[in-house]
Amino acid sequence: MSDAIKENPLKELLGVWEGDKGVDLAPKPDEDENNPYYETLTFEAVDIDIENAEEQELRAIRYNQIVREKANDKVSHDETGFWIWDNEKNTIMCAFSIPRGVSLLCGGGFEKLHKGETVFKVSAELNHSNWGIVQSPFMLQKAKTTSFKREVKVVNNTLSYSQETVVEIYGKEFNHKDSNTLTKVG
Repeated sequence: MSDAIKENPLKELLGVWEGDKGVDLAPKPDEDENNPYYETLTFEAVDIDIENAEEQELRAIRYNQIVREKANDKVSHDETGFWIWDNEKNTIMCAFSIPRGVSLLCGGGFEKLHKGETVFKVSAELNHSNWGIVQSPFMLQKAKTTSFKREVKVVNNTLSYSQETVVEIYGKEFNHKDSNTLTKVG
């Protein structure tokens, strides 16, 4: 294994983040909705050395995202996963599941920009050979996710993200968009 480990870019994400400026553009059968939300996003270190086939060396953090609608305080999204960094290939991965019967393995990269900003970009597509989407038979038939992309920006104690999920639902293709700005609270 490599003795030269670059500085892990995922460390910028560690901690507890909260935000109340969330915007969720969601599909509905008759008229699409814009649901304001607040959320807590928690990132924790994975304290093991991850080696695959004695060749690949990875660093990972685990996360959980809980989103609540402002209108009724109802949990509308619960996502659990890992952000993973391949040191040698300098690749960022995000593997996650939501309890609707959908899991994704997204791939991409990161950039360190001016003033200490780090930007992570990942994406996945249905039937992609590397970065894919797996979903239950029901979801494939009724709410098929065909692509996903996420951009996360971190600078100092602020994390902002935008993401787009393309879904075939209610007889149409819909670009489901979410975005929020969060502050590090722990």
